[in-house]
Amino acid sequence: MSPRPTRAPELPRPTDAELDILTVLWRLGQATVRDVHEQLERDADAHTGYTTTLKLLQIMHGKGLVQRDDSERAHVYQATLSKQHTQEMLL
Repeated sequence: MSPRPTRAPELPRPTDAELDILTVLWRLGQATVRDVHEQLERDADAHTGYTTTLKLLQIMHGKGLVQRDDSERAHVYQATLSKQHTQEMLL
């Protein structure tokens, strides 16, 4: 019997709040928590606190939805998957 090819593990389906953050990251490319938070406030006239945005990004990092560069004091986040791939996953 030949070995089965291995597939990359599927990432979890993002929640609506996570999709809002991914949309910001796709547009900006990469951003700090503050950048994401400020953009969310502008885009959706949301009144989510900064710490909520931070916590969501930490959860998303744990799920593998975003990458984090923590080499600087302000961590910089970037979406792991492209917008197109995520849209295909959601269909």
